[in-house]
Amino acid sequence: MSSDRTSPSGADAVPLSIRAAASWSWRILLIAAAVAGLLWLLAALKTIVVPVAIALLLTILLAPVRRTLERWHVRRGLATAISIVGLIVLVGALVTLAGRSIVGGFQDLADQAVAGFKQFTTWLAEGPLSLDSKQLSDYGQQLQDSVVESSGLVSGALGAATTVGHVLVGAVIALFCTIFFLLDGRTIWTWLVNLLPVRARENVHQAGRRGLVTLSAYVRTQILVAFVDAVGIGVGSAFFVPALALPIGILVFIGSFVPIIGAIVTGAIATAVVLVANGWVAALIMLGIVLLVQQAESHILQPFLMGHAVSLHPVAVVLVVAAGSLAAGIVGALFAVPLAAVLNTILLYLHGHDKFPELGTEDHVPLLRRRPQLPGTLLWSGRASSQETATTGGTSGGSTTDGPSSPDASS
Repeated sequence: MSSDRTSPSGADAVPLSIRAAASWSWRILLIAAAVAGLLWLLAALKTIVVPVAIALLLTILLAPVRRTLERWHVRRGLATAISIVGLIVLVGALVTLAGRSIVGGFQDLADQAVAGFKQFTTWLAEGPLSLDSKQLSDYGQQLQDSVVESSGLVSGALGAATTVGHVLVGAVIALFCTIFFLLDGRTIWTWLVNLLPVRARENVHQAGRRGLVTLSAYVRTQILVAFVDAVGIGVGSAFFVPALALPIGILVFIGSFVPIIGAIVTGAIATAVVLVANGWVAALIMLGIVLLVQQAESHILQPFLMGHAVSLHPVAVVLVVAAGSLAAGIVGALFAVPLAAVLNTILLYLHGHDKFPELGTEDHVPLLRRRPQLPGTLLWSGRASSQETATTGGTSGGSTTDGPSSPDASS
């Protein structure tokens, strides 16, 4: 018995939904492999990548200072030197002042901690648990042994020299890159953009400008938010532990650069210090001060200052910070949010949504002049030459000079 229908064979036998899922699957796997390879490369080169990222943030921080000095008719090289030296002096002064405060107040805090621990052990012995001194001694010895075994003191001591060496190398790289980013940021960016295909240069340049605005907004906002958190929590702790108020404020300032999680951790440390020094009532009051400062910062300062520049939902911020910390520890937690914010701005622009239309598209990166070809060598085809000429005339106003045609990227 014959049938008019022909049995499907080959690709026609696979449902359309399965074919679409397969097409998406291999593309997603390819993208995931590329991202994993990029992350592995960044991790392998972290001694170089992290200092360059820090240098970029420092450049954004110091660029307004350098521009102000230039408006006062200070040469760019001298303005750059004054900006960097001023930052180093400020950081050194804060570290020295905090160190003296810690040395002055640590002994009192240690005495208070010992007294509090004795009260706690007395409660364990005389309270409902009724633990005798021998049991407490055994538990304490077990805890000490476990800490010593898990800490890896020998391996930590052996690796300390390597860590110090990496930190010194990173500091030199960060300082070197910061100097030249401030001096020749536009020239460096022009060189990087000219490594790309001609058709992609204009879009990449405009997206990069908007990403720089996003990063600048993030850095300025985080500095102000961290300062407000540090002042609020530091002043609150001054009522309970005056000798340690400044170190607590500096710790809160540094921790606030890790969004959400940093504020929680540093607030908990401040509350714990007050608990050890003054007991439960003072600790609860300190906890209220910490929550009040953080709520004011998160509901008033950040929405008002950042606006649409860093438009990341709090859920996205928490997930990004968690992913960054899992992938690269503290460094990943520090750089996860600014990286996500910049990528968000760049991808939105490349897909047709401009978050900063006021920037316009009049700023262009000039095409670098090609070296003249020697006789007998392979010449560019007429089509390629005409395409480059059209692109040069259309995107940079006919300019083929090697130097920048507009202010540097750090401006």
